Amino acid sequence: MTSTAERDNKVRLDKWLWAARFFKTRSLAKDAIEGGKVHYNDQRCKPGRAVEPGARLKLRQGFQERTVIVDDVSDRRRGAPEAQMLYHETDDSVKHREDLAWQRKTMQAAQLPPARRPSKKDRRNIQRFKDQNGI
Repeated sequence: MTSTAERDNKVRLDKWLWAARFFKTRSLAKDAIEGGKVHYNDQRCKPGRAVEPGARLKLRQGFQERTVIVDDVSDRRRGAPEAQMLYHETDDSVKHREDLAWQRKTMQAAQLPPARRPSKKDRRNIQRFKDQNGI
């Protein structure tokens, strides 16, 4: 039988992710966990998994993939400065995210917009090309 202090210290993974402000709602956190976007110690897990200090979490949110280490456990959502004290991100994760952000920016800069909008004749030619090629 577990003591009340030990039972009170256990926090579900979805609730911890919400309290640490990775997700806006617990249901979004639950969906991400069930969708395989969150790994607990390099393994897929369930939303009800108990979070322990020292655990390694891999989170994918859009283009960003983070690796964080749990420092503290809390089930209360507080301000962002307090939420950031619940975890720390690994140095490799920070560097990898910055590299990917730089790559996205350079790829976006390489795709210059057209010099002008297509004319009516150009639009007709584009539409004809799409119809012929089944696009």
